[in-house]
Amino acid sequence: MSDPVTRAFFVGRALATVLGEKVEHSLTNALSDLGKFEAEQRENLRQLTTEVLSRADRELSQFETHGSGETPATEASPTDLQETIDDLRAEIARLRSTLTQYRA
Repeated sequence: MSDPVTRAFFVGRALATVLGEKVEHSLTNALSDLGKFEAEQRENLRQLTTEVLSRADRELSQFETHGSGETPATEASPTDLQETIDDLRAEIARLRSTLTQYRA
């Protein structure tokens, strides 16, 4: 058993076994972490979807409660629509101006 070639064979075999176990352990941990990450992202997406839908329902119910006497957007006159567009453009311009001042 004092033959260096035989010893080198057993050292190499032990090294390969240990490295294989380490790679298996690392791969198992990585796949486990990936599974946890995927589950967390699915849960985050589910919560986001739930929050968006509940907020949309809440805003729709407020619109139906407060906006029942108003004309629907499809029946609005062109001047009202143009006025709304102009108001939105003015608000965007104000926001851009404020953002530019904030950045400076």
